[in-house]
Amino acid sequence: MAESKKYEIEIGVATQYLPEQSSPDEERYFFAYSITVTNIGTEAAQLISRHWVITDAAGKTEEVRGLGVVGHQPFLKPGESFEYSSGCPLATPVGTMKGSYQMVAEDGTRFEAPVSEFILAMPRTLH
Repeated sequence: MAESKKYEIEIGVATQYLPEQSSPDEERYFFAYSITVTNIGTEAAQLISRHWVITDAAGKTEEVRGLGVVGHQPFLKPGESFEYSSGCPLATPVGTMKGSYQMVAEDGTRFEAPVSEFILAMPRTLH
């Protein structure tokens, strides 16, 4: 069990609806999200790639995979964080995102940092 503490990444998420980039009449709702990736383990690790599963309120799912995040593959020593912002268009005023980051520790061990599901919602659509 001590092994799991060696490779441990904490993910923080903040979301925001962007009305100026959205067009509800055209079923386009744009959301910004900010992610903070913090290495809370004891081993330095690099974020190599990402995998997102984005689902709108109609149940339409899109998977996104790619290298790094916003053009970066941050190397995080224990206690270090990397923060970035990105965006996501949806065809509905509410949706969800979840996924994972693929990490490689300094010792060569590959592991995943899961990102728990979070909600993207236009204000006043959820009660």
